[in-house]
Amino acid sequence: MTNQKVKGRFAPTPSGFMHLGNIFCCLLAWLSAKAKNGSIVLRIEDLDTVRCPRKNADRLAADLEWLGLTWDEGAYTGNTSETFFQSKRFDIYKQYFEKLQAQKFVYPCFCSRNELHAVNAPHLSDGRLIYPGTCYRLSLTERLEKEKNRRPAYRLHVPDKDIIFTDGNYGPQTFNLAKENGDFIVRRSDGVYAYQLAVTVDDALMGITEVVRGWDLLSSSPLQIYLYSLLGFKTPSFTHIPLLVAPDGRRLAKRDHDKDLEILKQQYSSPEPIIGYLAYLAGQLNKPEPITAVDLLKIYNPSLIPTHNIVVPSQLPKLS
Repeated sequence: MTNQKVKGRFAPTPSGFMHLGNIFCCLLAWLSAKAKNGSIVLRIEDLDTVRCPRKNADRLAADLEWLGLTWDEGAYTGNTSETFFQSKRFDIYKQYFEKLQAQKFVYPCFCSRNELHAVNAPHLSDGRLIYPGTCYRLSLTERLEKEKNRRPAYRLHVPDKDIIFTDGNYGPQTFNLAKENGDFIVRRSDGVYAYQLAVTVDDALMGITEVVRGWDLLSSSPLQIYLYSLLGFKTPSFTHIPLLVAPDGRRLAKRDHDKDLEILKQQYSSPEPIIGYLAYLAGQLNKPEPITAVDLLKIYNPSLIPTHNIVVPSQLPKLS
């Protein structure tokens, strides 16, 4: 990546107001790219158009601008703006899905949600389900029979193979595709292309060289790295950052309106206190104090970002 300009990205899902955790992730992605004289792409991940209406995306973009987290390319910029909405990219995903299909990497899966959560399905210690490969073993006759009654999802079959990479914050990582992930869905039964395929294709075609995102997506990286190799794409670097969690240990969530930006705007009349508080949580400031994203960039040090989840108190500090 020596001669390749760094390009990072914001990739929010506009299912509600941004909360403090979303802003934290966007801030660190912005700092990481800008510290290397790189650029930022804004992509709107609205695959589920029912949950992600355009008005939410409009508000999200306006909020990012208010925070000073501007982007150089993507949604809401120029004549190609619409191509950075995942809801407008289904034909592109179809092309790469069919490429995997032609190479016989994918197969139809008829398992229901209840069947997947059956007692005999293997789970990891954190509760994640490992698909047992039930439909991979079906004969052609069995598949055709099942198709009469149920529209299938499509899974990518994975080998018993280790994916090894170095995370920018958590260091060396080794994941076994079969033992720790299992065959995963690339197209849902309703025809919507799944997150893993869409994100991999988008990051590759948009020239993303570094992915900075929450720790909860660390386990997605080996799946995406494997997809990069199958589709002939160059793999970006990955950096995962700790999650912001409530005092009871839950991760902040839009559905719970946890520290969403509309509430924060009522508490703080300008973005500087919010940026400063997040900078403090990220180890960039010794105490929470107002600062702009541009000024924070001058002192940004990625080695200071913690690796443990960060508890956000119920009441944020009062900063002038």
